[in-house]
Amino acid sequence: MTFEERLEEHRVELTGYCYRMLAGAAEAEDAVQETLVRAWKNADRFDESMARLRTWLYRIATNVCLDMTRSVQRRALAMDLRPSSPLGGSLGAPLSPAAFVQPVPDRLVLPAGGDPAEAAVGRETIRLAFVAALQALPPRQRAVLILREVLCWSADEVAGLLGSTPAAVNSALQRARATLSARRPADANANAHATGSGEVDEDLLERYVAAFTGYDVDGLVALLHQDATMSMPPFAWWLDGRDAIRAALLGAGGACSDDRLLRTAANGSPAFGQYRDGTAFGLVILDFRDGLIAAMTTYLDPSLFAVFGLPMNPEPPSRR
Repeated sequence: MTFEERLEEHRVELTGYCYRMLAGAAEAEDAVQETLVRAWKNADRFDESMARLRTWLYRIATNVCLDMTRSVQRRALAMDLRPSSPLGGSLGAPLSPAAFVQPVPDRLVLPAGGDPAEAAVGRETIRLAFVAALQALPPRQRAVLILREVLCWSADEVAGLLGSTPAAVNSALQRARATLSARRPADANANAHATGSGEVDEDLLERYVAAFTGYDVDGLVALLHQDATMSMPPFAWWLDGRDAIRAALLGAGGACSDDRLLRTAANGSPAFGQYRDGTAFGLVILDFRDGLIAAMTTYLDPSLFAVFGLPMNPEPPSRR
């Protein structure tokens, strides 16, 4: 196996790491590409007797990400930017997409196969809420928490990677945990030790699709948690609670009654390309808690469809 092929074997897991650090799929891919280029250029300096290739690549990737965090704004979810919107409130002016945590296809950040428990942690720790929570941390604390809690590196290993000490790493980890624990209750389920199986409730999803495409508001609302949220980046507008969501859907006057959904996967969650009048409209990501939908996030950005391999204008469903 060539050195380039050995580097390429680590692309997916490195992209997952950089995505958690940067909260943007494009930025994560750029960071990984820069990491692999630097590694290739410095191949003659790599001493496998001193460090594993994977460890060396993570050191490079961490430095790349820390450099990038100096020049990009912190990304967030709508819930981090302002209070929930009043019933009947307007969407307001759109913000820059750079203000929001951006979605990422599972295939770019979740390695195939492997240990089921590790795969479950991988899915839980690329959820939108968890990635947004990470962005509240200073970049080095963010790196420490990901390396220790998500990737299960030892304090000694992280200290070696960051040029620090185990005591300093453990101190940074405690501060990072405290910051995440102080965030809003909705984030409590988004943690690196989530115990859910990660299995998708296909029956619930079928009922969601049927209710959404059939404009069955009461049927859809019945699938929601009492404290479910709904948001639509790039707007900071968002709704808090099943009653508010029901009122908004009824007030929409059937705007989505003829929309179509195509299944995909984003951020470890079920997702759908939403089409209106046969054209790409938005990317819908669903998050679940206790067997119900806890959050519906619709990215009103058709350019995301290409990233997820979704058609811009799908063939109409066949009629029998």
